[in-house]
Amino acid sequence: MTEDVEISDGAEDGGERASVSFPFDRMTVQRFRETFPRARWSDRRKAWIVPGKTARRRIDRWMAKEEPRADPYAEAKGRDAFAFEPILSPYLGVENGGLRITTPYSRKLVEEIRQVPFARWDGHHKVWRVPFSSYDDLVDHWQAIEMEAQRCEPDERRKRAAARKGTEEEKTTRRRAAERKRRRIPLPAHDLPPSDRPIATTPYGIIVVADITGELVEHDEIADLYPGIAHDHIWGIWRTPSLDELVQTWPSRTEPGDDERQRGWWLPTLEELRVARRAARARERRATHQAPA
Repeated sequence: MTEDVEISDGAEDGGERASVSFPFDRMTVQRFRETFPRARWSDRRKAWIVPGKTARRRIDRWMAKEEPRADPYAEAKGRDAFAFEPILSPYLGVENGGLRITTPYSRKLVEEIRQVPFARWDGHHKVWRVPFSSYDDLVDHWQAIEMEAQRCEPDERRKRAAARKGTEEEKTTRRRAAERKRRRIPLPAHDLPPSDRPIATTPYGIIVVADITGELVEHDEIADLYPGIAHDHIWGIWRTPSLDELVQTWPSRTEPGDDERQRGWWLPTLEELRVARRAARARERRATHQAPA
């Protein structure tokens, strides 16, 4: 199983949820659904999503009850496999009768470790814990885990930043950052989006177009920042939508087509709105914590 806490797209559960995954077994799934009737399966995460502020504690309790039901021979087989052919890596150790993974953070790393059955994040010690019973699965994923961990080491990050210094890539990155601060976006003059309604865009995600300036876009000046722009475009001024706006936005039932993506904007899907709502909740929480007492 893998378990983590994150922001949810459901307002009714206080904005928190936890995810858990485990090898498929009909009886295990049945017991899980009986314990967590509001859980739903996420194909993207390959995990069950459990809403609620107490989801993490409830999952931990359920996991403790389920572990004795696991294959009694799997733990011994995993120990033997590790003893016979151990993974030798500074990121992997043995502790408390299981395996311990300690790596720098990256979203890709988390997604990869989540694929290992019964892997669990230990928030107190800031490590991932994997039972010996999952050793064979860990071996299958270890190359990707270790390569990503090495890539995320501070020294490696600094080397990549130094290598980019003075290059066209760095100049383009700086231009994109400066452009984002201007809060403007080129829009097709013949097909403008609705105003004051969240829309999805390629460069800025879900935004609200607050104003149309009417100023024509000079294609040559921004071709590297907005590739593929053709015909007449005018500048729009955008802002980040509020959580209330995102919650009240009705999602599109269809995925955007090639024409809509080439146009530069489309009505957001439910999955896109979920991502934006999670980010909006996180922003609101940060703002609340930073506000003076």
